[in-house]
Amino acid sequence: MRRTLIFKTFEMTPEYIQMAAGALDGGAVAVVPTDTVYGMGTGAFCEPGIEKIYHLKNRPAQMPLQILTGSVAQARQVAQFSAEAEALAQAYWPGALTMILPPTAQGQALTRGFAGLGLRVPGNPFLVQLLFRMKAPLACTSANLHGQPVLTDEQTLLKTFDGQVDFIFLGGTLSPVASSVVDLTGETPLLLREGGVSRAELEKTLGRPVQLK
Repeated sequence: MRRTLIFKTFEMTPEYIQMAAGALDGGAVAVVPTDTVYGMGTGAFCEPGIEKIYHLKNRPAQMPLQILTGSVAQARQVAQFSAEAEALAQAYWPGALTMILPPTAQGQALTRGFAGLGLRVPGNPFLVQLLFRMKAPLACTSANLHGQPVLTDEQTLLKTFDGQVDFIFLGGTLSPVASSVVDLTGETPLLLREGGVSRAELEKTLGRPVQLK
């Protein structure tokens, strides 16, 4: 069993956040609070860290990880933004919306063979600070075992992942509502999951229908 470093997010100084950012860039795996559920992440270009996440969650290889960035500008480095993607980013980022977009040349390495890249700028202040200090985006997924309920409280989180990951950052009890996921790689927006942003809100922003998967 590995030793897990456990921190309360409100106790994290800039120096400690920088230390954690460097460790994640190097392949460390952390459980982090987001503005929705707790997530589990590592440096997006670090294959050993990504493999750890799939192993810990028992996650099927055909299910991609989400990519988190600290800003829209960082997201543009790895994904191609259409006018509709820009509109949704301006309306809902930071926030509970994941967009699947075509990758840039730099982002191609993050797709793991999938056609698009699932991107989000989260609204949790601690996580945004962490992302700003990382050299790469964060490859992330919900902090739970595959097929099990998402984890939103600190006690269950520690019981499940203490000794399994390198860091756990505790941010209190979180929302059980995951992000909405909209695929913008085709001609028509496709809503893969309705979560923090409703279908009606997306259609109002885009000015056209959004199909359901």
